[in-house]
Amino acid sequence: MSAPAKSVPSPVPSPSRADAIPPRARILAVAAELFYRHGIRAVGVESIAEAAGTNKMTLYRHFDSKDELVAEYLRQQAAKADAWWAGLEAQHAGDPLAHIRAWLAAVAAHLADGNFRGCPLINAAVELPEKDHPARAVIEECKRRQREALVGLCGKAGLSEPEMLADEFSLLIEGARVTAQSMGANGLDARLMRMSDALIAAHRR
Repeated sequence: MSAPAKSVPSPVPSPSRADAIPPRARILAVAAELFYRHGIRAVGVESIAEAAGTNKMTLYRHFDSKDELVAEYLRQQAAKADAWWAGLEAQHAGDPLAHIRAWLAAVAAHLADGNFRGCPLINAAVELPEKDHPARAVIEECKRRQREALVGLCGKAGLSEPEMLADEFSLLIEGARVTAQSMGANGLDARLMRMSDALIAAHRR
């Protein structure tokens, strides 16, 4: 499984609503938006604190370091992806193939979204190659959990070689995401669905 459309960070709170939001939540909301739009390395704590209507002292009171803030941002994105996946599972209870197709359709639709800038966790993995960075464990655990869920779903759907199919889906989707950002998404959603259908057909028992 890959992070779906719901994993895109929520908009930064408007000034009229900011005071009603606790500082920690406000900092996280602002950081999520800035990290996703501009990249983790490009955004400093000063910019985050200013945009959140607070200061660095308050930011560091809630997060020991920028690295810890990044890790918490990614935990939130992983939780959103997990919740979205669980919602799809509930909608298609007893029909794993419909669950798979609904997931693929949502990913395809997301590619055409004007706000699309890729999967937050994959983007972070590219920016943070250091294995001891606290965010790396968050990324790796989320992706492992997502792959296990997709493998299990492919198996329940009666598709052959579920582990291979799960990896094929992942490679296809990540390739589509890179293509959308580098060459544009025109018609990419339809091509993704056709290729996904071909994979499913190839793995029918």
